[in-house]
Amino acid sequence: MNKISLEDHFMLPNYRADGPVSFTKSVHPDFADKMTKNLPDFENRLLEMDKAGIDKTVLSLTQPGIQAEIDAKSAVTAARLMNDELASACRRHPDRLLGFAALPLQDPKEAANELERSINELGFVGACVNGYTNLGDADTAMYLDEEPMLEFWEKANSLRVPIYLHPRVPLASQQRIYKGYPALMGSAWGFGHETATHALRLIMSGLFDRYPELTVALGHMGEGLPFLVSRVDHRLKFQPEATRGKQKRLVADYLGTNFVITTSGSFRSQALINSILEIGSDRILFSTDYPFESMSEAANWFDNCPISEIDRKKIGSDNAAKLFKLK
Repeated sequence: MNKISLEDHFMLPNYRADGPVSFTKSVHPDFADKMTKNLPDFENRLLEMDKAGIDKTVLSLTQPGIQAEIDAKSAVTAARLMNDELASACRRHPDRLLGFAALPLQDPKEAANELERSINELGFVGACVNGYTNLGDADTAMYLDEEPMLEFWEKANSLRVPIYLHPRVPLASQQRIYKGYPALMGSAWGFGHETATHALRLIMSGLFDRYPELTVALGHMGEGLPFLVSRVDHRLKFQPEATRGKQKRLVADYLGTNFVITTSGSFRSQALINSILEIGSDRILFSTDYPFESMSEAANWFDNCPISEIDRKKIGSDNAAKLFKLK
């Protein structure tokens, strides 16, 4: 069946390979070489899409991207460069490629401006934020629920575009639990733990009570939240009132109204069916996580997983078309 993929990544050679965007130190050298080759290759990507029956894909700068820039001015410059380059690729293939903006959240005002430019001038359909944003050094960070970020969220709310919250590894000062087991720190485990906690911070900050129309996307089958959210709500009842957060409803309610989740990198039918039962098929969208995952593997699993054809069509393409207001 024809599909739209929400989480696929790119990197361009003119964004220094040894800079903040580098991921090559944490993976096998052969895999790093393959990714370094595939991330900037738009033409081969289209061939892979054809093989997998993917009509359109939404591209975003691979993690940690702009969020790892230490200097705010450098972040603004790099974000504009990456967005302009991505827009150029999308213009070459307007029926196949869509874009998520990279944002310099080191300066929330500039991030809001860049989001507006990316949507209104470049034709992007939202933005991708790679976790927390470094400020001044590699072990100082700001999360999206913190007060300075409200200016950015105000702009996202007014533009009515989704923000994709993508993982990155935990801050160096928070990595002690992975000592001796570094393979767990990234996509195998740490990515999900970091991002699920970040999403809970957004909910408990009261962000979605302030802006009830906001939509945040989570990849990798919701970073585990559909399977754990009932436990979160159950145990929050026993915490002191001052520590339960500012949210006005159950955490699970926000997961079902202000979030969408994708199948990126999680090609398991049991997990998909559980997620449908927890949040409904209207809130789930197909994705691959290319080039870190195989488009064909993702498509073959999805096209044959035991769900109804109505749900398959919604998750495969209809939900994304509605989210992005595609014709």
